[in-house]
Amino acid sequence: MAKLKIRIFKNNGTTPDTTATIPLAIVKVASKLIPRKAVTVLDDLGIDLDQLIEISKTEGALGTLAEIEEHKKNRKIVISLE
Repeated sequence: MAKLKIRIFKNNGTTPDTTATIPLAIVKVASKLIPRKAVTVLDDLGIDLDQLIEISKTEGALGTLAEIEEHKKNRKIVISLE
């Protein structure tokens, strides 16, 4: 089963500071379980969780969907379907 994974890295780290993993089958229901930090980051970046769900329905959509580096905030966000 595919999963939505959001990883937030700080200070050029190789280990995520925050990771949220949600099975796509329940992501609509489980959206309240995603850490606020991850939801806030998505909102700040203008990324719509509903659009991520729609993309996940596309055949072959597995892999990294977005990798955002915020240099002033010294963090990197990786959004993937795995």
